[in-house]
Amino acid sequence: MKVLAALVAVGLLTAAGYAQSPKSGPWEMQSSGTTASLRGIHAVGGGVAWASGTDGTVLRTEDSGYMWQSCAMPPGAEKLDFRGIWAWDENTAVIMSSGPGDQSRLYKTTDGCSHWKLVFTNPVKDGFYDALLFIDQNNGLVLGDPAKPDPNAKVVEGRLGIVPIRVTSDQGWKWTPVIGPGLPSQAGSNLQPLPGEAFFAASNSSLAVSGDWLWIGTSQSRVLRKKIRWHEQPTGFQPGGLISQADPISGIQPISWEGLESANVPLAHDNTSSGIFSLAFRDEQHGMAVGGDYTKPNESNGTAAWTADGGQHWTAATKPPHGYRSAVAWNGDAKAWIAAGTNGTDISYDDGKIWQPLDNGNWNALSLPWIVGPKGRIAKLGALPAQK
Repeated sequence: MKVLAALVAVGLLTAAGYAQSPKSGPWEMQSSGTTASLRGIHAVGGGVAWASGTDGTVLRTEDSGYMWQSCAMPPGAEKLDFRGIWAWDENTAVIMSSGPGDQSRLYKTTDGCSHWKLVFTNPVKDGFYDALLFIDQNNGLVLGDPAKPDPNAKVVEGRLGIVPIRVTSDQGWKWTPVIGPGLPSQAGSNLQPLPGEAFFAASNSSLAVSGDWLWIGTSQSRVLRKKIRWHEQPTGFQPGGLISQADPISGIQPISWEGLESANVPLAHDNTSSGIFSLAFRDEQHGMAVGGDYTKPNESNGTAAWTADGGQHWTAATKPPHGYRSAVAWNGDAKAWIAAGTNGTDISYDDGKIWQPLDNGNWNALSLPWIVGPKGRIAKLGALPAQK
């Protein structure tokens, strides 16, 4: 009987241990089954979420993270770094790898990641993809760093003012360039790139969209914004520009943009390791920009700014997050902003003016309620603290 009682006690302790997941502040840690560095995360809803990272890693859960399944590796992706992922359900997703030249690619699955199809490879020799964003299941964009034209490329990559960008209107199967360098700004002058201006692929969130507006955050801490129109028509993405010759790769007519505007944001941008790393908008007027210097993870100055007029003007946080932040997201249930970075997470209940710490974990990207980081770190948001 003593032996039986001891075994029962051990069983109860073991069950209790499994029931109590380790936590980092309000984040309840989950088992990813990988040691890859994770930067891509997309919560679909209904317990479905997808994650992605280094070494061709793609993960999927259908049960709110109780079990994360390892997906089949896309063909030729053994050394690729999947920085962005976008999904619509448990079966359909598009992933973006980031790297120089042809290491920047787009793959798609329609059978729950059992099989992948390579749908596009960056044709620019020194190009680099930074962000993938879909407005709906048909219309999406991929953003890349500015690159010198390659005279040997089959197509010269188009530019949105200063940036190579491609769009899709057929659920991500074909991608066509946006063209037209030196587009006019609101003031009537040509909007040109600043010295060294580029974008960050830290969390797949340097692009943001709400309603009829698109925003892009740059390494020079300015936000580019453009009013766009998404229509349920065969042509899909219609920014209202001029149509040029068809792209010889996709066969789709490329589109140029007019009226691109810019605004300076009070975030750190003194070197190549600083700037805007993440943008998010909860509606067409209220948005958040976070960043800083990733080589100084504990430096809080210049890490967050907010706008209440659609990104025309930005104001620095009165009490910023407690370090560099690579991702920010709006929590509609808590009516609060949450920002994440390599030294932890913070929350703001007053639209970005004052931030308070949540934890000191090491994180890369957000898609609430999930958060991901290096060495396979995945966690789900639990109960939040009350506003101080």
